[in-house]
Parts: sequence; C-alpha cells; structure tokens
Amino acid sequence: MTARPANAHQARLLRLLRDGGPNSRAQLGDQVDLSRSKLAVEVDRLLETGLVVADGLAASRGGRRSHNIRLAPELRFLGADIGATSVDVAVTNAELEVLGHINQPMDVREGPVAVFEQVLAMAAKLKASGLAEGFDGCGIGVPGPVRFPEGVPVAPPIMPGWDGFPVREALSQDLGCPVMVDNDVNLMAMGEQHAGVARSVDDFICVKIGTGIGCGLVVGAEVYRGTTGSAGDIGHIQVEPDGRPCACGNKGCLEAHFSGAALARDAEEAATQGRSAELAGRLEAAGSLSAVDVAAAAAAGDAVALELIREGGNRTGQVIAGLVSFFNPGLVVIGGGVTGLGHTLLAAIRTQVYRQSLPLATGNLPIVLGELGPVAGVIGAARLISDHLFSPA
Repeated sequence: MTARPANAHQARLLRLLRDGGPNSRAQLGDQVDLSRSKLAVEVDRLLETGLVVADGLAASRGGRRSHNIRLAPELRFLGADIGATSVDVAVTNAELEVLGHINQPMDVREGPVAVFEQVLAMAAKLKASGLAEGFDGCGIGVPGPVRFPEGVPVAPPIMPGWDGFPVREALSQDLGCPVMVDNDVNLMAMGEQHAGVARSVDDFICVKIGTGIGCGLVVGAEVYRGTTGSAGDIGHIQVEPDGRPCACGNKGCLEAHFSGAALARDAEEAATQGRSAELAGRLEAAGSLSAVDVAAAAAAGDAVALELIREGGNRTGQVIAGLVSFFNPGLVVIGGGVTGLGHTLLAAIRTQVYRQSLPLATGNLPIVLGELGPVAGVIGAARLISDHLFSPA
C-alpha cells in the first residue's frame, strides 16, 4: 500500500468504508459534511489511487442509481497480539474481517528477538496459506507500557529485555510494510469497539485481566493514551498497604494480588496446605496450576477456588469503582484470559462497583464480559495500523 489519503475528507471516507462496509456515494454523502460536487471529486481521487474500487450498483433512492464504493479487496493487514504466555497473529482485509488466525504458546520473557522470530514465522505461515501476497501494514500489541509515538516499550515489568527495543523499526524492516505498536489492552479496547460489545459506545473502559492487569480508556471514540502512553496502568494501583511485592518494584499492587499469575500462586498454596482437595488433585496431576484450573475447580463447587475468585473480583472491583467515579464511562468491558472465571468474577466486580460508586455514575452502567476473546487484540491491532494508513500522509 503506497497511496495515502491526501486530506482529512479522504481519510474520513476511508474510515467510513472500513467501519461500515461498501456504501453508495449518496449514503457516504449523508455521513460527511461535503457538497455533492466536492464529495464526487474526493471519491474520484480515491478511485484513482486504487484505495477504493467501484462495487456494483447501489439500491435506487430515486433517479439514476449510483455505484457502491468499497475499499480495495486486495488490501491486507497483519495483526499481532503478544501476551505474556502466548501470541495471536491474524490477517484481515481492509474492513478488518479476520481471514486467518493462529494462536501459539510463547513466553514473552524470552526477549524480543525470539518472540518476533515466532511472530514472523506465524505471519509467513498465514501468507503461505494464500491469504495474502504481502502485508500493507502491521499492528502489534505488547503487554507493557509503550511510548506510543516511537513504538518503543518502556521498562515493562513482566518483559525483561524489552526496555527500549525498537519494535516498530525492526519489524517494519522484516515485514516490508509500516508498523504501529501499542499496549495490548488498548488494542483489546479497539477490537471490542470495532466488532464487539462496545460497538455503539463512545466512552468506555476495557479491563484486561491476564498474567497482568491493564485498562484501555476510550474517550470520544478514541483511545486515550495519556501524555507519554502509560494511561490505564491500573495493575500497579495499590490495593493493600505493605502488601505483596510486585514485579514493578512496589508493594501491594492490584496485579500482585489478583492476576493470572497471582491466582495460580494462591491456588498452589491452597493445594499444598491441604485446604482444597480439588486443587491438590489438579496440582498432583499437572505439576502446576493456572487460572484455568481455578475456574474448573470453581465450576466443580470447590469453596476455596470460589473464594479466591471472589477476593480477586472484590479487589479489582474496588479499583474499577474508583475509575467509574472519576471517568463516568458508559460501559465497562472485562476481558483477558482470567475471564474464564466467568460470572463469579463478574458478580464480585459488579458488586463492588455498584456499591462504591455514586448512583449517577452506575445507574445505567453495564459491566460485561468482552465478546471477542483473543480475536479482540488482533482486530484492534489491524485497526491501529489502518487508522495510521487511513490518515493524511
């Protein structure tokens, strides 16, 4: 993809076609503040660039029927969502429909070189399957703070060896296309906004509970990243004074007390202390426990597993209640690997938020699980790079 929109009007038209699919000139005209003649000029210029193509006749609205316009069907975006213990890679078309998706286990602590070798191998596999001849752009999510303008991770607590690594430049060279990098939870929020539970909401928060905990803030339909890119780092809000040591160097952080890693540690402690026969049996069989084991034990009625989930949900709910009081969002989305804990977790979070935040903020506030699961991050990654490419050069 060498062409870029020449102005804000063309960028707006490209994003409308991305988010709404093929549309007639008349329907596009209903959504943009342009005269009919000016709209015709901008659409014709986009057709000349090859970014959009004619796509059959539109339904009649009286008078001569016009052609539908759509984004070029051969455009391909690569989305990669790097987690602490796995990576998802997908190919989408320009309308961000997932054409192919691969998930593989991976340890982010192996460092950027090893991780990106795996990402490139997964991208090559998708390419070889015939889904793409090449990539027009790539979006990448990483599980740590990112200095957004440069696409560089900054002192990520669970990512040793990643501090200052030039992710955008390195991958752009390897892939031969533009690359954009962001925090993984921001991409989850963008994915749910584009194709998930937050489709019709302009102001919401998206909390990801996985190996760590983070929060994406969407304000006026745009991700809010803060001055340097660290907005939403709620995993390192203190919930217990003089509490457990955290990977960030502080004590008592939410992430140290409830996350996938903290939950696994607490479950193994309960098993070895003889407080849960269900968890002890699973530990003996597998040699270690994870949030999946806690969820299974809770589903089997294990009282200790249920209590671990409730305690974690209560702590998380306390932090979210503060966010709700401060930000007054229209929706709270809970996502990430630990959402396999399901409605026990959701009920604990809801209880704390509805109890602690003011009625004006919570009276019509849905708190829901995300719809898209692991696909949210890769769709968000594709949206990230398309936002960049569908902006004036």
